[in-house]
This record gives sequence, structure tokens and C-alpha cells, in this order.
Amino acid sequence: MPTPRALQRRIKSVRNISQVTRAMEMVAASKMRRAQQATLASRAYADKSRQVLAHLASQPGQAWLLHPLLEERAEKKSLLLILMTSDRGLCGAFNVNIIRAAFDFMRNHDNQPIRLLTIGKRGRDAMARAGKNIIAEFTGMSERPTALSITPVTKIALEEFTTHVVDEVYLAYTDFVNVLRQRPTVTRLLPLRPLEEIPTEKTSALYLYEPNPKEILDAVLPRLTELQIYQALLESVASEHSARMVAMRNATDAAHELIGELTLEMNKARQWNITKEMLDIAGGAEALRKSLQT
Repeated sequence: MPTPRALQRRIKSVRNISQVTRAMEMVAASKMRRAQQATLASRAYADKSRQVLAHLASQPGQAWLLHPLLEERAEKKSLLLILMTSDRGLCGAFNVNIIRAAFDFMRNHDNQPIRLLTIGKRGRDAMARAGKNIIAEFTGMSERPTALSITPVTKIALEEFTTHVVDEVYLAYTDFVNVLRQRPTVTRLLPLRPLEEIPTEKTSALYLYEPNPKEILDAVLPRLTELQIYQALLESVASEHSARMVAMRNATDAAHELIGELTLEMNKARQWNITKEMLDIAGGAEALRKSLQT
């Protein structure tokens, strides 16, 4: 049985850890609220822009004549996957789930070469260990993501697709549902296509372009595509901070539970020592009494 002093040192160590995890929980909660507000504020605009892209892709005729980003290629020679993870750990299964979803996607497309663009150190390290083809990596975006910070990612994705290096571009990110639930998602970004949830009768109307379709779509489509990537990053950041807050709360609760168990064990050890000392005293008194009688 451990000594009371050893148990007391262990209790002190666990209590210090619980204070650290509690502080990390509070920091994550503050960041989560800020990220959640940014995500919810832009989600409606991103959803509407996605509908606009879907309507554009639903125009009758050959879509690629309107814009290269609408070109649906029959033969898929290569794919680009944009993987969004965090730079730091201590966020539960957040990184594990999205990395697992990315590997599942790769296994489903193992007949096609896949090029990777990673956002976050955790995803980069996992794909590098697996020997995947990483063409670009970005870090430091999970603290305060801005539309400007996502511009290089969008530029690479558009260039890879328009130059026919890849025939499809996919996004792998964690969709923020609520504080306790985050959903790993892999969705196609390019080429733009109609959304399945939009009824056909709503996509039957024709657009009229002035002065001409090329000028308008050259200005609109890259911006709307960039918005989809930016919204995915916001969703991922909000999910990361939520997962870290929950993980740190669970760690704090586990530390408090362990402190209770160690305190009980320490009290038992202390009681055992006291009982042993009392038995030694009683035994010594009995031996002294017998020696005096003789």
C-alpha cells in the first residue's frame, strides 16, 4: 500500500493538472463562442451562395461554355483533396475523425491519383507519415481565420482545376452542428454541380447575363468558390474549439474523480498506520506490564 505522503504528493499533482485543464477549458470556451458567432453569421450567406452556384451549374446546355469551373469532365484522372485539421491536439477525437474520413475517401478512390492540400499540422503530419502526395500545406489558420488567409488555398485549388492537373476538387472538414456534436464531412467543391436538395422546378429558370456571361462569371464564381472554402474553415475552427472545450471538461471531471479516489485511499492508509501504531503501543504496554509482574 502506498504511503500517505506518496498519495498526498499524487493528489497535489492531479489537482495541479485539473487546474490546468480547467483553465484550458475556459480559454477554449471563449474561443468557441467567438468562432461559433462567426460561423453562424456567415452560414446563411454561404448557403445562399451555394444555391446560386447550383443554379448556375443547372443551366441547360454545355456548362463549360459558360465558365471552366462548371466543366464536368467524363474521365477523372486525378483529384485534389483539401484537408482541414487543427494545429494542436487536446481536442478529443476531432482530428482523428476527419483524418479517418479522409483516408476512407482515398480508399474509395484508390484508382485515381489524389493530391493533397492540408490546412493544419495534424492532418499534414498524418498524411506525411502515410506517404501521401502533399502539394501544399498551411498552418496557423485556426486561431482567427479571415477571408484573406484563405486566398492562397483558393488560388491553388482553382489553378489545379483550370489547368487540368486535377479533374475534381474535394473539401474534407468538420461541420459544426452544436457544441456536443461535430460531423466529419467530405464534399465536392469543383466542378460546380446542382445540389440534390434543390427541386428541379426551382432550377429551370434561365439567367440573363449583362454585359456578357464571361465577365460576370469570371468575377463571381471564384469569389463564391472562395466563400465555400472559407465557410468550411469557419465550421472546422468552431468544431475544434468545441471539441477541445468538451475534452478539457471531461479531463477536469476525471481529475476531480481521481482526487476523490486518492483521498479515500490516503485516508485508509493513514487509518491503517494509526491502527498499527496503536497496536504497537498496546503490545509494548502489555509487555511492560508482564515484565513488572515478574
